[in-house]
Amino acid sequence: MSGLKIRSDPNLIVGFDTGDDAAVYRLDDRTALVFTVDFFAPIVDDPYEYGAIAVANALSDVYAVGGKPLWGLNIAAFPRSLPHGVPADILRGGADKAAEAGVLIVGGHTVEDAEPKYGLAVVGLIEPGKEIRNSNSQPGDALILTKPIGTGVISTAGKSGGASEKVLATAVHSMLRLNDDAAEAMKETGVNAATDISGFGLIGHLLEMMCASGVSAEISRSKVPILPGVIELLAQGMVSGGTRRNLEASEGEAHWSADISDLDKLLLCDAQTSGGLLISVSAGNVDSLMSALSSRNVPGTIIGSVSESSDGASIEVTV
Repeated sequence: MSGLKIRSDPNLIVGFDTGDDAAVYRLDDRTALVFTVDFFAPIVDDPYEYGAIAVANALSDVYAVGGKPLWGLNIAAFPRSLPHGVPADILRGGADKAAEAGVLIVGGHTVEDAEPKYGLAVVGLIEPGKEIRNSNSQPGDALILTKPIGTGVISTAGKSGGASEKVLATAVHSMLRLNDDAAEAMKETGVNAATDISGFGLIGHLLEMMCASGVSAEISRSKVPILPGVIELLAQGMVSGGTRRNLEASEGEAHWSADISDLDKLLLCDAQTSGGLLISVSAGNVDSLMSALSSRNVPGTIIGSVSESSDGASIEVTV
């Protein structure tokens, strides 16, 4: 990527220079477009659920910046050997989840590939100046997470038959839930920064936010909500390659207290799919945000706080 020539444009309000969740392009003083795209290979066996989760995951980037998703384009890759009903079920799951979000699917593109892949390119709207970036976290802010983590561990276990139906069902329910209500709570309250938790895991996305904002964070492992069954599956070695790469990438910037176990480190770096929002909100607005989340039946958990950065952005992880 370092060799690419990147064009600048004064109307590009949010690009990829801070690793933000979606691009925002101003059309005029009242309207800006939000763009994002995401797709991946199956993480669950049921094709309908897979399609729905993929769409919920793609829409999450728009919600993270405070936008309203409007239209989507399917992105799909299917092998010829796939039974004919499976692609239809995947697309139906995606269409139903999009309809739940009030999003129109207006077309798409499909190619042949050895492994199924599905996702969505999304266009949304936001008023310029009201976008919620990942780069405005402030010292003294509280860090609030809106979904438990552990979907990567559970989906890895599910592929090998190592997760119970109950554990899988709980994870699927979490991944299927849209982040629209959490986004509405953010906009109602007013927050400083936000991001959604997906493939880079909690630590990776928090580091992105801290680096983009020029601040540091301290989080407590015991305060981070975790899906049922995850600790037991971790102990059985149910860890994806992506999670291990996340842990390696955090070296030097994530500082772990001596009583944080290796399994805890993997847990906090677990590569998520359709995770929750991580919100950085001023101390004076914490109660208002928690109330706004609660009124929408969104579980919000304070997992840490933001501080000044004297020697580069970093994360301190305590028990």
